Amino acid sequence: MSEHRAAAEVGKGRNAAFWLPLFAAWLLALLATAGALFLGEVMGKTPCVLCWYQRIAMFPLVLVLGVGLFTSDVRSVRYALPLAGVGWSIAAYHVLVYWGVVSKDLVPCGKGPSCADADVQMAGVVPIPLLSLAAFTGILVALWVARARARRAME
Repeated sequence: MSEHRAAAEVGKGRNAAFWLPLFAAWLLALLATAGALFLGEVMGKTPCVLCWYQRIAMFPLVLVLGVGLFTSDVRSVRYALPLAGVGWSIAAYHVLVYWGVVSKDLVPCGKGPSCADADVQMAGVVPIPLLSLAAFTGILVALWVARARARRAME
């Protein structure tokens, strides 16, 4: 069965199980985007360069996954996975910088806030890079589940 035909079947409601993990991925992306905008625009925390790169990967996920949900299109997972994978990689590197595993000299931050400052903690406890890594991990898991369920529907 072609991927387009499977997408049409999902659209007819034959595979509602695909929709739930896609919705979870979209909701995580939406919350992470809202959180990043809140931290930057309301709380006035200037993002470092690595944070900007993660935002570049996260923000389009809201749109891509939202359109995929609206149209019940299986192919939206294909477009979202690379964005989430790149974002996860940058977030993992950012966490390693924050924990001091990677030297600050290897960080592409240049001018502006440092990736390893103590100021990059939420409520003084959870590092913002770790929150980003958790969000991208959750999105990737949800996308893999959605893809697996869509493939099972094609069989």
